Amino acid sequence: MKRSIAALVLLAACAVVPVAGAQKPPKQPGNLSIATSPEPVRFGKAVTVSGKLTGPNNDARTIQLREDPFPFDSLQDVASTVTDAQGDYSFLRTPSVNTRYQTRQGGNESNLVTVTVRPRISLRVSDRTPLRGRRIRLFGQVCPEHDGRLLRIQRRTAPMQWRTVARTRLKDMPGSTCSRYARRVRARRDVRLRMLLPGHTDHAAGFSRSRRIDVHR
Repeated sequence: MKRSIAALVLLAACAVVPVAGAQKPPKQPGNLSIATSPEPVRFGKAVTVSGKLTGPNNDARTIQLREDPFPFDSLQDVASTVTDAQGDYSFLRTPSVNTRYQTRQGGNESNLVTVTVRPRISLRVSDRTPLRGRRIRLFGQVCPEHDGRLLRIQRRTAPMQWRTVARTRLKDMPGSTCSRYARRVRARRDVRLRMLLPGHTDHAAGFSRSRRIDVHR
């Protein structure tokens, strides 16, 4: 009886082996490359998605571009093009939030790449040569809108080094897809300032051009 049971167990184990061996391996990226430039990209600016199809007969092949903007739930076909005589291809896209890209040609799929988007931030100053101790107004816009978020006012302390000295909250701009801000600060000495919005899940960190304040008596 024991021998019969052992034989049955051995036959069942052998029967499982062909099934496991028949399972297809996970699909791996083929001979299709992908790259993006610039990275990161400023909001409102275009990014180039490009790559190369290698192997025989790689010219005049249709390349499908797939896109998945934040919150990264699924890839969707958004554009197509054909390769040139060397197998190269390119697309021009203008993402508004952090976005993933992938290309496909037949059974070949490229790797996934992520393009991060920096908000566009402006900075204006009511008086760039104020009297010492006078209050000046810093104001501008952040695009796309980030109503309610805190924007950092930073002072340059050394080359390539900045220190946060104050914060201001972004407010709604009726009829616009941007947010606005305004903050008064006291001019005590010569200084170079910029505005910084820290990065978060849908955008990379963004900062304005710096402005120099020359204080005099």
